[in-house]
Amino acid sequence: MHVIVDFTVVPIGVGVSLSEYIAACERILQATGLTYELHANGTNVEGEWEDVFAAIQRCHETLHSMGVPRIHTDIKLGTRTDRDQKMADKVSSVKGKIV
Repeated sequence: MHVIVDFTVVPIGVGVSLSEYIAACERILQATGLTYELHANGTNVEGEWEDVFAAIQRCHETLHSMGVPRIHTDIKLGTRTDRDQKMADKVSSVKGKIV
């Protein structure tokens, strides 16, 4: 099943600067070949359900191996059965309606 996920990983117990850990997750996503986009408060990623959630699991495993004792992750996701839809389609639909 194709899924579009917006997720935010919050490493806890490592101080206030988190970019090192977010960059590690972005490298994981880059290696998967999934379509993803970093934004100011998280990352959007799309692909097959198993692949997307395997990547998020790998983010957790990697951050723990980097010494992060605790991780909080917020996940929002959407699926459709009526038609194929990609992240770019959703953005394009809204932008096409802006006057």
